Amino acid sequence: MNLKVAIAGASGYVGGELARLVAEHPQLDLVTVTANTNAGEKFINLHPHLRSFAHLELVATTAENLAGHDVVFLALPHAKSAEVAALLGDDVLVIDCGADFRLESSEDWEKFYGGTHAGTWTYGMPELIVADGAKQRASLLGAKRIAVPGCNVTAITLAMAPLLAANLVENQDIVSVLSVGTSGAGRSTSANLSHSEVHGSARAYGVGGVHRHTPEIEQNLSKSAGEKVQVSFTPVLVPMSRGILAVNTAKATGTLEQLHHAFVTFYKSEKFINVLPLGQWPQTSNVLGSNVCEIGLALDQHAGRVTVVSAIDNLVKGTAGAAIQSMNLALGIAEDTGLSVNGVAP
Repeated sequence: MNLKVAIAGASGYVGGELARLVAEHPQLDLVTVTANTNAGEKFINLHPHLRSFAHLELVATTAENLAGHDVVFLALPHAKSAEVAALLGDDVLVIDCGADFRLESSEDWEKFYGGTHAGTWTYGMPELIVADGAKQRASLLGAKRIAVPGCNVTAITLAMAPLLAANLVENQDIVSVLSVGTSGAGRSTSANLSHSEVHGSARAYGVGGVHRHTPEIEQNLSKSAGEKVQVSFTPVLVPMSRGILAVNTAKATGTLEQLHHAFVTFYKSEKFINVLPLGQWPQTSNVLGSNVCEIGLALDQHAGRVTVVSAIDNLVKGTAGAAIQSMNLALGIAEDTGLSVNGVAP
């Protein structure tokens, strides 16, 4: 008997991607989709590519409509997830794709988001390197409340964690610049961007250490390093619909061979991380539609800095794929069930 699934906030990009992955999962049945202003609309009107769900209608996000499910995915704006989660029973697996439960520091939450910190859930990045080279995966087994990482956070964390865990880079001078597709801004924001603002142009945003993903990135990398890490992070909106290409640099304390070996060592058993041979570079088209993070690196001998480039699909590995991957672990299902390492042709 398959598990009954509900997606709250199903009208947005993340909600639609979650539905697409649920459709591919042999042990899940999507029975309820909810929305706010779009309640009453046919689900297929907003996601016409998901024809297998043509029978579903978006309903209001209420406790009554979300009751009786085995798994509830929350694809809601920040601060809204906490409100909805409080209405759900302890027996249901709740997976939040928003920011409400990612941060461990209430001070960081108040500084970057404002308002009262709702608490901290089990972090949904199985490949995250934590103390003594262990992985976050173990903490997800049997979890009932999971916080999915931010998409920018995933691109940077997976690119830098092995080097910090191996003590091969300095931890106070990490600089990351990310090229981000428009879907990373969310459906409502993207809808307000004119064609001329996006196509043929690029625009930095969240500049100057104010982007809300900053404390989450530092929280992750500090666990990998075993001490406080500082990151300067700037996203750039570029004219592609989905994908993130992260260019990360740091002062290196090892040789190129040592740096590359650290990635191979830490990620050799990770199905969804592809460490490229030296001299090869990731690109977003390689991972489009897949749950894979692709990584390449080089050592700038002149500057003494390593450059690590990572590519992910922000809607899959960056959000919905991570949610399904974490759900599988929590439920004791094979981790890769319903997820693909294959991209789609550009």
